[in-house]
Amino acid sequence: MNFRKTLLAASIAALPLMMVGQALASAPIMAGPTALQSPQQGQALIAKLAATRATHGLDADHGFSITAQHPGVIGTRITRAAHTYKGVRVFQSESVVVTNDAGEIVSESISDRRSGLGQGSGNASLRARTAAFTVVPQIQNAAAIDLVIKKVSPNGVHQTPPSAELIIYPIVTTKRAPGALNKSEAQLNATDLVEEVSDYALAYLVKTRMLEGSKPVFYDTVISAADGSVIKQWRALQSVAGTGKSQYNGTIPLNTTLSGTTYSMKDPSRGTGGTYGMMAITNANHGTSAGSVYTNTTNDWGDGLQYNGGSTTNANGQTAAVNAMWGLMNTYDTLKNVLGWQSLDGNNTATYIAAHVNTNYDNAYYSDGCKCMFIGDGGSGFYSLGAIDVIGHEMGHGVTNATSDLTYSGESGGLNESNSDITGEMVEAYARAGGTGTVIPNTGNDWATGKEIAKSGNPLRYLYKPSLDGSSPNAWTSSIGNLDVHYSSGPNNRMFYFLSQGSNASSSSNYYSQYLVKSPAAMTGIGSDKAFRIWFKANTTKFTASTNYADARSKVIASAAELYGANSKEVIAVTRAYAAINVGADVDETTPPGGGVSISSQPSSVTVTAGSTATFSVTATGGTAPYKYQWMRNGANIAGATSATYSLTAQTADNGAVFSVKVTDSATSPTTATSSNATLTVGGGGGGTTERIVNGGFESSTTGWGGTTGAIGSFSGQSAYEGARFAWLGGNGTTATETLTQSVAIPAAATSASLSFALHIDTAETENVAYDKLVVTVKNSAGTVLGTLATYTNLNKASGYQIRTFNLLPYKGQTVTVSFAMREDSSLQTSFVVDKVSLLTQ
Repeated sequence: MNFRKTLLAASIAALPLMMVGQALASAPIMAGPTALQSPQQGQALIAKLAATRATHGLDADHGFSITAQHPGVIGTRITRAAHTYKGVRVFQSESVVVTNDAGEIVSESISDRRSGLGQGSGNASLRARTAAFTVVPQIQNAAAIDLVIKKVSPNGVHQTPPSAELIIYPIVTTKRAPGALNKSEAQLNATDLVEEVSDYALAYLVKTRMLEGSKPVFYDTVISAADGSVIKQWRALQSVAGTGKSQYNGTIPLNTTLSGTTYSMKDPSRGTGGTYGMMAITNANHGTSAGSVYTNTTNDWGDGLQYNGGSTTNANGQTAAVNAMWGLMNTYDTLKNVLGWQSLDGNNTATYIAAHVNTNYDNAYYSDGCKCMFIGDGGSGFYSLGAIDVIGHEMGHGVTNATSDLTYSGESGGLNESNSDITGEMVEAYARAGGTGTVIPNTGNDWATGKEIAKSGNPLRYLYKPSLDGSSPNAWTSSIGNLDVHYSSGPNNRMFYFLSQGSNASSSSNYYSQYLVKSPAAMTGIGSDKAFRIWFKANTTKFTASTNYADARSKVIASAAELYGANSKEVIAVTRAYAAINVGADVDETTPPGGGVSISSQPSSVTVTAGSTATFSVTATGGTAPYKYQWMRNGANIAGATSATYSLTAQTADNGAVFSVKVTDSATSPTTATSSNATLTVGGGGGGTTERIVNGGFESSTTGWGGTTGAIGSFSGQSAYEGARFAWLGGNGTTATETLTQSVAIPAAATSASLSFALHIDTAETENVAYDKLVVTVKNSAGTVLGTLATYTNLNKASGYQIRTFNLLPYKGQTVTVSFAMREDSSLQTSFVVDKVSLLTQ
């Protein structure tokens, strides 16, 4: 669904990566942006899904339509496929499919609301009524739009053009599960209720984004395609390096762009494409449109003070832009550095924030139309809404909008808002700790949304005890879906707090839950880092638009099991955290003998020639022996690979494959540990594979290389990936540019062309700003850039080498130049150390 989301509840608004370290060993990060599937790959996946129709009792009228694609963990891709009937989308019925590089399905999360249509497997009476279900509307989409406009805002002005999509709308009723028929209302748990499709209607989903004066009036409306009556409706308004003086964070570094003598508030190091080609901050100047990008004659911005109502471009007016840029930078860095998720959609598409929206505006919101954020200056209730957790909150809506697309109504709407509150808190914790590293710290945030912006000192929401705001419940009840989504988010916010920080056994504590009835009475938290990884994985790879509290529980548990093991303490913590809000039953915490199984020796990355044997091994300790092993390739189980060592005969196609292993002990309550990733690099060998790079390991000194060849050698202070020599670009600590190039011919008959190299980055830079960079490009013989493969900066520092792999098959039949170009600024070195450069064609 494309809808706009706001931070504030309506009543309030009306008041005025490659992993590093053992800590991440069992939580793989997302891969970088990947190319979208080709039409052939998309059709192949749809064919695989269609082949499963019989198992669901579906006939040929049922189909699939790909709606979104994102990178998954290394070696996988996430695809969202809508369910269709006679070519028309069934609302909130969809599959979330994770596939590996070979196109094989690793997992599928299904929200199935189609089975009562035609020859589906739903109840017989419903199938009989829908046997002749027609998808031919009686009114056209233009008429549907006109009808909705007359109902919601007949005098409004469209901010974005209205749209109408023909859909099949399932009529869903909620019933008690058999075991809950005799329970009182107060005794009901979220898992006691089940949803059932009782009928279908051919309808239009009409989206209207209008303004009445300066007030946004945004609605999503489901209108009958037979007679134009309204079936369902919900509000769709959801709420070069420089320095700036921020209102909430002191003097901070900002990434800006210099053109001639003018600085603009555009960040060239975060995100690409989008409206401005990179992340940007614009000046709405009291209007409702984005306005123009902020510019300045110097790279000093803002005065750190609340906007006084005067110019929006002087130092005081710039402060709102400083707030916004700082929040945007830290949100981007939190997602990328911790999870490997780039920008809002995972594909590194740039977004922007518009500051100074409206006049005395007490709100902030995310817009699906521009995939951007708008922030007001505050009015009677709030100061400028550019606090770090508020911006993280709104950008969290962007992630949900791009992935699970949780419908902004009922329980799914509450979960949508909760995801944004959670994201805001995690961004705040990351930023307060310096905004660097690969782990969310366990301190630094206040677990209260919008505390800094509130003139009263009272935050908008309290994650640890939602009822402190006077409107939000602490736990699930059967009526929670009738609340405003800003209040129905409360129980899930509390779940996340308990999952991260644990609870308290004292009934007088704000951190107590009456629903935790097992031992110990105070549940144990697993820390913010693990909690956020689990939640993020569930939202991006398992949640669907219709996910409710009960469904969220099962999918968050499944995510914890995939990351940390089926019987891990993390799974127990998720189970208890949901039990603490009356979703599912509580369980005892158990500590396995010796603390459970752990991995004492991780599998190492391996480099071999094609046709040779590659071997990976792991050593486990703790728990109860003997151990069971399951090796995985790119996240998918390898059949028969069930010992402590796994070997394979490496082929060229295996180059870049990532291997890991799950180890499970034999305790009565088994524990599981997952290893870190090991990468297989395959060099030239048999099978018709040809190495096109000359002297890729630099062992023959500068042979084959052009440019700054003095960077090639054996130097103290750095080490080779293999052999003795390497190329050390940078490391000067002064202004410098260095390049290494090599011209290679890719045969027109090539069926594969894989460029790979080992890269190590270390830096003396301490600020969260991209000062130094290495750009890897492919150029033609005239020096024109044909494609930029990657850009690395001091922010990508990591211990040890990382193998980077790129597909150059699009350049077959050409002689191209592979270029490594380094630019270093005037102080504090960054070293980009390159080795083992290889271009294998077949």
